Amino acid sequence: MKSYVKFETPKEVAEKAYEAVQIAKDTGRVRRGTNEATKIIEKGDAALIVIAEDVDPEEVVVHLPMLCDEKNIPYVYVPSKKDLGKSAGLEVGCAAVGIEKAGNASEIINDIVAKLKKQKPEAKPEEAKKEEAEPEKPKRARKPRKKEEEGEKPEKAEKPEKAEKTE
Repeated sequence: MKSYVKFETPKEVAEKAYEAVQIAKDTGRVRRGTNEATKIIEKGDAALIVIAEDVDPEEVVVHLPMLCDEKNIPYVYVPSKKDLGKSAGLEVGCAAVGIEKAGNASEIINDIVAKLKKQKPEAKPEEAKKEEAEPEKPKRARKPRKKEEEGEKPEKAEKPEKAEKTE
């Protein structure tokens, strides 16, 4: 399993994801490729992000799960970028596909999201526990400034007056 794959997707869910991409391609709107998927995630317009597991180099898609978690957008992994490309209407493989408008695939997407909630471990509660467990470092107390006595205030050096020009 690649480092960016955060959970294992059941085979039936992966098959439904391929089907959802194909239906959304015909009746809705899909964005093909990592860059396009990233754009709709950042805008918050994605209904579902589908990421291939066999992407090489993996740096191409490693940011997508983190972005999806940040924006609360559901995402799913599929085993083959070649099959994902075919589902999206391409003759070549595709690392990621974003479903922007579900069209007739909305019921399938809702089903995938429901199954993913059962499957995917929630990371947010664990992060909150870690933050609570780590106590904050106490701030260092500042040393008080020394107050100068009224009679001991240093006098400001006066600027010498400019000499008048005489012609």
